[in-house]
Amino acid sequence: MNAEAESQRQRILDQFTRQARPFTEMAAHSEESSMRLVLEASGVGADDAVLDVACGPGLTTCAFAAKARQVTGIDLTPAMIEQAELQRRARGIENLTFQVGDIGSLPFPDASFSIVFTRYSFHHLLDPAEALAEMVRVCEPGGRVVVVDVYTTTPEQAEAYNAAERLRDPSHTRALDLAELLALMRDTHLAELTTDFYGLDVDFEEILGSSFPDPENIERLRSIFREDIGRNRLGVDARIDEGRVRFKFPVVVAVGRKPA
Repeated sequence: MNAEAESQRQRILDQFTRQARPFTEMAAHSEESSMRLVLEASGVGADDAVLDVACGPGLTTCAFAAKARQVTGIDLTPAMIEQAELQRRARGIENLTFQVGDIGSLPFPDASFSIVFTRYSFHHLLDPAEALAEMVRVCEPGGRVVVVDVYTTTPEQAEAYNAAERLRDPSHTRALDLAELLALMRDTHLAELTTDFYGLDVDFEEILGSSFPDPENIERLRSIFREDIGRNRLGVDARIDEGRVRFKFPVVVAVGRKPA
């Protein structure tokens, strides 16, 4: 692993060790309509074996387990896996296992799963193409690969959005342009691509409190979001709602089928 990759790995571990509990408790991450959309788009059914890559605290993993035959969650951060195990035990789920591991080198044989899924991970990766290739490798022929993540639409919006997100969360690398993400999926020979979209609606102060920016950047972030109200340079529709700043992360649910 080169120095840049190791530095990013440490940033992810630092941020998500601290974010593990706040991420779990933030209601937006378990919001019913977006969770339902994701499950329906994946086509999950009773015969599926699902892998949730970079599963975090297991929120979507547990949701998959209610519908699939067997589900596995894997995440780089041990603190996230601890939260995921708490979720599993609290719900009494038996067809679900979790383990610590790296999205760039999945510890599973080829064609191990019928659905390979990830949510909110690609914008933390230096090499999302490598991660996607690993996801496709462990997916069985005829199976589905699902990527759920924030996305950008223009170079100008991407520059503004990514700069703000790096201030809020130092482990953020960049949100892929939507066309770039779909091109990556085509390049890994995924077919029958479909897309669905939703906005992850959050309170600015709540999400600021659940992440760990450098203290000197907090007031700068507040100014960036307040100044974006009515301008939407960030592409997140920032607004004032009952005296508080709220905004929506733009999220795509991209699904492709691995050729049989």
